[in-house]
Amino acid sequence: MDFGLNENQKMIAQMVRDFTEKEVKPYLNQWDADEYFPVETMKKLGELGLLGIYIPEEYGGSGFSYDEYVTALIELGKVCGGLGLSVAAHNSLCTGHIYYHGSEEQKRKYLPKLASGEFIGAWGLTEPNTGSDAMRMKTTAKKEGNEWVINGAKNWITHGLSGDVAVVLVRTGELLDSRGITAFIIEKGTPGFSAVKIKDKLGVRASETAELIFDNVRVPEENVIGEVGMGFIQAMQILDGGRISIAALSCGVARGAYEASVKYAKEREQFGKPIGQFQAIGFKLADMATEVEAAELLTFQAAYLKNNKQPLTRQGAYAKYYASEVAVKCGNEAVQIMGGYGYTKEYPAEKFLRDAKLMTIGEGTSEIQKLVISREILK
Repeated sequence: MDFGLNENQKMIAQMVRDFTEKEVKPYLNQWDADEYFPVETMKKLGELGLLGIYIPEEYGGSGFSYDEYVTALIELGKVCGGLGLSVAAHNSLCTGHIYYHGSEEQKRKYLPKLASGEFIGAWGLTEPNTGSDAMRMKTTAKKEGNEWVINGAKNWITHGLSGDVAVVLVRTGELLDSRGITAFIIEKGTPGFSAVKIKDKLGVRASETAELIFDNVRVPEENVIGEVGMGFIQAMQILDGGRISIAALSCGVARGAYEASVKYAKEREQFGKPIGQFQAIGFKLADMATEVEAAELLTFQAAYLKNNKQPLTRQGAYAKYYASEVAVKCGNEAVQIMGGYGYTKEYPAEKFLRDAKLMTIGEGTSEIQKLVISREILK
């Protein structure tokens, strides 16, 4: 097995490094302080082909595999977890749902705009009172002629305000019926469709989060994705791939924290020598390095299965669970290694820690990942 990066991965890694150096790092702290979602920067990523990275060229995408996608997210995560989260949600959730489950007409209508960055995508499953318990969602759609009328709300939605198009999971059948939920495509500006920004987040503050509100929103029949009632099943398949995205982003955040720690440990001197020469610090770096490598191997293993259309529920959960917990650990250790400086915004450690925590929550908490893994083990 070849564990090295292929030529496309090397090219994409360097492209993202060059981009973040010029377009992200100078504005990083200001975006974080202002909770500002840099839409124009996001659209520039679309121009580079990173908003439709695994979408085939016939639909306007870059036509790469999940290997290249994981590589791009790792490089973004090393610099800004918030922007990386936006790229992950756009690709894996909204764009991915339309690509994997949409009709040919829907693909040709929306994918070229999403892949180019002309459109920013959102995806809505979670509600104010239902997170992991998605089967009890209260947002409903009722059929009236050739339209569906949607009422309710979705919460914690990435790009809820700035998104040009949203894929939303809505109950069309009985409560707790796994075949009673349907996916709809809803465009920004549809009457009755609005959003409210969620403020004062701990981390990933450069990624926009909002509550979506549906007040008698009328959606045409042609905007139903796949069959009526199959939305929940579609969503579970989408989340399998989405977990790879969060795992990749977690690897990036973890590696960013690790690399910043190594740099600091070489430069900071105490008792007449760099602190990295003290065993207490050296052992921390050794643990971080080992765990980041292990997280990346799990993530690329899941990507391999995705590329080859093999079952990946367990491996995706492995990667997402382990990598997200490693990201938090590396962020925490980075703060500890940098001491008082690590506790300030002058150094990057505290931001890595704040951004990392979301990785253990979004797209299925660590506890949910352990539930998925244990169920798979006991099948």
